[in-house]
Amino acid sequence: MSELSDTVVIDAHTHVFPPEVGENRDAFRHRDAWFADLYANPKARLSTAEELLESMDAAGIDRSLLCGFPWRDAGLCSLHNDYMREAARRYPDRLAWLGILSPGFGPGLEAAAVDLFDAGASGIGELNADAQGFDLVDGSDLEAAFRVCVESDKPVMLHASEPVGHDYPGKGTATPEKLMRFAARNPDLRIVLAHWGGGLPFYELMPEVRETLRNVVYDSAASTYLYDFDVFRRVIDIVGEERVLFASDFPILRQDRFAQRVASLDWRSRDERAKVLSVNASRVYGISLEGMESL
Repeated sequence: MSELSDTVVIDAHTHVFPPEVGENRDAFRHRDAWFADLYANPKARLSTAEELLESMDAAGIDRSLLCGFPWRDAGLCSLHNDYMREAARRYPDRLAWLGILSPGFGPGLEAAAVDLFDAGASGIGELNADAQGFDLVDGSDLEAAFRVCVESDKPVMLHASEPVGHDYPGKGTATPEKLMRFAARNPDLRIVLAHWGGGLPFYELMPEVRETLRNVVYDSAASTYLYDFDVFRRVIDIVGEERVLFASDFPILRQDRFAQRVASLDWRSRDERAKVLSVNASRVYGISLEGMESL
């Protein structure tokens, strides 16, 4: 099973930016400290929706989920949300999107979450406690938005960090013990943990951890930047094939190379591969598979 042509592929974690961000990188670096840390190097890519579509065509990826950036400022969040909403409107058969919110919305947070879902957002994220200045364990700064997610049956994607291993720009401190406490505090919230949950799935060998994380799924964003490729097989065997999402973290990783390598894994069955490559993302984010080739 080394080809992508015989199955649908949804990339459940990509990043795009409005063109004005790339054209005025220095100005946005002065407006957001986390952005400055990640994009101080001019070689760090800032891709538009059209550049993502070109990558998808080259990689054989059918649909991608757009994530913005964890801005602190509500105005920057809104700028990015407007761009992703319009991109998904222009390319409805190729793109879906997550809305980005921050504590900066203040009393308007709940209404902003409602507006995002009314505009077609598939969920909220990628939220980043370090970047946006909220307490991940407590979570009260964003509680109103999480309540809307539960009521609307929409997921929240959180950035996750490994407590060990190499350091890198944007790693942060959203480590497994904090994510575990967040999940325990929000038992009805559907949660997606990016970057393999910072290693949290390995703790699901403990029954009490597995029970607390029953509403959590994991995406594979930036896998080769962080882990050996065995991580796919190991995590699937622990948490089950229903709870893993194929995700590249484009443009950090090239979609074509990553997708081909994932497709070539030692899958237990065609059904298992289809779930990881698209079916799970369709279920979690409500991304329609209608009109795509048969799984």
